[in-house]
Amino acid sequence: MSVSGSPTTPSTDRSTSLMDNLLGLLRIRVKKGVNLAVRDVRSSDPYVVVKMGRQKLKTRVIKKDVNPEWNEDLTLSITDASLPIKLTVYDHDTFSKDDKMGDAEFDIKTYIEALKMNLAELPSGTIISKVQPSRNNCLAEESTIHWADGKVVQDICLRLRNVECGEVEIQLQWIDLPGSRGL
Repeated sequence: MSVSGSPTTPSTDRSTSLMDNLLGLLRIRVKKGVNLAVRDVRSSDPYVVVKMGRQKLKTRVIKKDVNPEWNEDLTLSITDASLPIKLTVYDHDTFSKDDKMGDAEFDIKTYIEALKMNLAELPSGTIISKVQPSRNNCLAEESTIHWADGKVVQDICLRLRNVECGEVEIQLQWIDLPGSRGL
């Protein structure tokens, strides 16, 4: 018996604390790869791994394509918006270790700031903020955060590091979760 008079179980305590710490969900749409590195004979079989903290998600493998179109949604649970998100592209190999085809890192601080604004009255398509490429980020070009159909959306084109060529285009969208701490 706990002090309040009701028994507590570790599993309910843990799930409650997760929801208490959860800000919401971030949907990352991995759109496509552009001019990715060749790692097999004439092409590659690329897939993307997205990591944030202890979370790790991956897309499906696209066979023999250095300009793959995944258009796949990966959803991260966000508890700390200051953690960077790391994206790594791999070449799937059947009989050996998968080859790395570059990586990129990005943060969501500017995106989270845009989410906190009261934007309900804005017309769809309004640009809220822009993030410029710099030595401190992996942006291949200016990234815009805009208001689209009642949602804050960020389009990002990441230049892959530690590889001779390649970019990955993604899009961020926030999902509020009932019962989470929220922003």
